[in-house]
Formats: sequence, structure tokens, C-alpha cells
Amino acid sequence: MIYKLRKKFIRICILSFIAVFVVLFISIFLVTTVQTNQSLDMLADIVSSNDGTFPEWNEFSNAPNPPPIPNGLNIESPFTTRFFTVRFDRNGNVLSVDVQAIASVSQDEAIVYAEKALEHPKERGWVGDFRYKRYDTAAGQAVVFINGLNTKQSNQQFMLAASLVFAASSIVIIILVILISRKAVKPVAESYEKQKQFITDANHELKTPLTLIRTNLDIMEAEIGANEWLTDIREEAKIMTGLVNRLVSLARMDEDNTKLSKEPFSLSEAVLDTVSAFTQHINTQHKELLTDIPDDINYHGNEAAIRQLISILMDNAVKYCDPGGVIRVTLRGGKYPTILVDNSYTVAGSMELDRLFDRFYRADKARTYGGGFGIGLSIAKAIAEKHHGGEIRAFSLGDDMIRFQVSL
Repeated sequence: MIYKLRKKFIRICILSFIAVFVVLFISIFLVTTVQTNQSLDMLADIVSSNDGTFPEWNEFSNAPNPPPIPNGLNIESPFTTRFFTVRFDRNGNVLSVDVQAIASVSQDEAIVYAEKALEHPKERGWVGDFRYKRYDTAAGQAVVFINGLNTKQSNQQFMLAASLVFAASSIVIIILVILISRKAVKPVAESYEKQKQFITDANHELKTPLTLIRTNLDIMEAEIGANEWLTDIREEAKIMTGLVNRLVSLARMDEDNTKLSKEPFSLSEAVLDTVSAFTQHINTQHKELLTDIPDDINYHGNEAAIRQLISILMDNAVKYCDPGGVIRVTLRGGKYPTILVDNSYTVAGSMELDRLFDRFYRADKARTYGGGFGIGLSIAKAIAEKHHGGEIRAFSLGDDMIRFQVSL
């Protein structure tokens, strides 16, 4: 139990860290992309507003009323900005190609880039490693391309560095989480151990007086004869004895180091025998029992525990099945056998199904037939988990049928 709690704590911490990193990584990527586009679009606007060429720096600084210099623009920008421009007439024919400011693109390649840009519906976008802008001229249209390769490579290197930092941080955080997990779950572990010790001590303390009560009842009945008061006392003592025995069984199941002895047995026979024991009781309550149990399914596990699990589910189904309702038991084979126990239940759709396996939980508002201690399903869950990490789930089939599914 404590080991599982530590694993869950470590898993939650690691998943939380990963989730935060993914959000940060995506945010950084989006912000970087937007900033890159804005920076290149600013250069494209400068070139397009100067008829496809980059203006001299003195045009920014020596103008009578100079506009504010855009962020990222400096005296070296006219020399470091790699761009080219292609102009078209109104019929789509190439008028001119200017590749003087770039060495990696020929005139023919520039025309191909420009034709691809004209096919795009948007005024701005990317063609390969170039950020383009379409704009109108007196003769037709022109497309200016700004080389974004260096910016892209810088962004990729930055994201790679961020990923490496994340990988290194993940290792450190995992180690720290593992180291502190023991202290983090220590209060819960101590509380859990105290609870188990209390249950164990209570079991021992209750067994002795219950034994004395039953013994004294036998003596009194022998002396004064049976009567309704002694019968009531005996019935209550029987109920208390059953509760103590179930608490002992549940406490033993909770031990992490407790392993059930396992051996091959006929699962089909175990299910059929256990279900058959409830047949007469089901018939006397005028309820219908349906079974689908193949006779060739075997399993490697603890047969007694599996029979107890099925008995708990059958007892639960009989108690809480609607009057005149149906109880259906199905066994499915395969690598991981599955046991299904269904029963009619008019309030199945409104139940807190995720709480049915909590100890001492009883949905009093919904369970109007029968009664119990509220720990039988907890024992069934413990038995399932002791068998190769099996599980048991409850869910509704419509609004009037409940199913318990055991996956071994």
C-alpha cells in the first residue's frame, strides 16, 4: 500500500513537471515564431515601401522628420539583410528580378519562389526559408522575400538548448522526488499503519468476548431453554463474528508482502460451483439467474480466494437485485480472463459507482434491499489486485442494470 502510494506520488510529480514544461515549451515556441515573423515582416515592409530595395541608413537618421527607428533595426541592417524582389505586370508576366542583395538565390530560383508566393491566398507567408510579402505596384504586383534561414537556425538551436536543459532538469527532479517521496508520504504511512494496528488489535479484543458470549448462550439455553431474547443475542453475536472475520481477512489482504499461493485450476468450475450455491436462494426470491460459463477456461491463481471473490459478487447481486429482476453471470476466457456479474437495479444510473469499493461505504439512499457491513466489495477488490495486478470495476448498463467486471 505504502509502496503504491510512493509510486503514485512520484508519478504525479513527474507528470506535473512534464505538463509544466510542455506548456512552457509550446509557449516559448509560439512567442519565438511570432517574434520572428514580426521581425522579418518589418524588414519586408521597409523593402516594399522603398520599391524593392533597402534604403540607406541616412534616410532614417537624416530625414527632416525622421520616423521612429523600428526595434531590431540598426546601421548594419542594410548590409546584413538578405533579400530579393520579383516584379510582375498585371498579366502575371515577370517584369524584373532583383537578386543583388542575396548570393544564394539565382534569378530563375527567385521567379519560382515568387510564383509559389502568388499561389498563396495570404499577403504574407513562408516559402521555404524565405518570409515573403506581396504588394501592389503601378505596373502590377511585386513580391519581396527576406531570408529567414539564420533566424530559423537560431530558433532551432535555442529550442534544442531548452530541450537539453529540460532533460537534465528532469533527471535531477526525478532523483529529488524519489529522495523526498519517503518523507512526503511518511505521515500518511504512519496513519495507515496505526489504522491497520488498530484493526488488528480490535479484532483480537473482540474475538474473546464474542466467544464468551456464544459459550454463555449455550449454557443458558441448556439451563432455561431457548427463547426469543437468547435467539436475538445469538444472531447479533453471529453478525459481529462475521464482521470481525471480514476485518481480519481485509487486514491480511492489505499487507503488501502478503502473497497468495497460486496454482492452476479450472476457473470455469470455480465460477459455476459458486454461482450454483446461490441458485436456490435466487429462485426463492423469484429472481431470474442467467449464466454464460464456458467449461474449458483455466487460470493460475488462488482458487479459494477467487471463489470468495465470486461469492461476494453473487451475494451483492442477490441482495441488491430488484424484485423479480435478473442476475447474469458471464465468464470470458483469453490471456486475461474476465468475470462479469450483472443485476437489475433501478437506481444504477444515479449511484456513486466509484465509491462502491470504499470500506464501510453503503449507498443507503439507493440500497433499499438487504444489508451488509460495506466491506465485502473492498475484500473483492483486494483479491483481484493480488492476482497479477487484476482489477474490479463497477459501471451501469443503462439506468436499470449494474455490472461488476473482474479482470484477472
